[in-house]
Amino acid sequence: MSVEIDLRGKVAIVTGSSSGLGRSIAEYLSMAGASVVINYRKEKDKADEITQQILKNGGKAICVQADVSKIDDVQRLFETTDQQLGPADILVNNAGIDGKRQMCGDDDPAEWERVIGINLLGPYYCTREAVKRMTVKKSGVIINITSDHEFVPWSGYSAYSSSKAGLSMFTKTLAQEVAENNIRVISVAPGAIKTPINEDVWGNPDSLRDLLKKVAMPRLGEVDDIGKAVAFLCSDLASYITGVTLPVDGGMLLYPDFKHGG
Repeated sequence: MSVEIDLRGKVAIVTGSSSGLGRSIAEYLSMAGASVVINYRKEKDKADEITQQILKNGGKAICVQADVSKIDDVQRLFETTDQQLGPADILVNNAGIDGKRQMCGDDDPAEWERVIGINLLGPYYCTREAVKRMTVKKSGVIINITSDHEFVPWSGYSAYSSSKAGLSMFTKTLAQEVAENNIRVISVAPGAIKTPINEDVWGNPDSLRDLLKKVAMPRLGEVDDIGKAVAFLCSDLASYITGVTLPVDGGMLLYPDFKHGG
């Protein structure tokens, strides 16, 4: 007897999947057998690269440009998926930004709105399209990529932290709404993960040393840690899991500084 993650016959949309976490998620869903939609906003070359890699490895994938903060783009993303692969069985709301570090009162409201537009309205726009289709099928999985900062405040990044906390409550509320249609909704909260966007932190010995003090395990996370977790949650192995957040953070939420006392 063996246990495997089997997503054959499933169609998965992964927003913001041209690089970083989204790319790894798309790769693992493809390896599990899903047909994958690689979504990008600007990085067409990188999106084409991962699409071609999946096709070369025997998987099925298409590449679709769309800005998730624009409702017309989102509708086009889902309509294109319908036409080329079929209705989505899996949606991973991964696209997001942290924005500029600005203290409230000295900040630019337009920047706050930009972060909320991508990180919170984007998942909402995508999810409403997914739910329409999943309700017809009476099945589906929606994964929202939040952050440990749905729990932990981050000074200077009130928009980011607020968007992730809001996305967490959206996960719980939506899970309650759609459970009777056999649609599961789950948040995945990455901690300190090595991605190109934060290389200035983990690539510097001093800042890396400081960051590792915030993690209970003796390493930073890799993008594959997130890809594997999402693939599991999308599979039938996780068929009784919904409405919760799974932190994938090496124990950052354990507040490891306290292991030596208060």
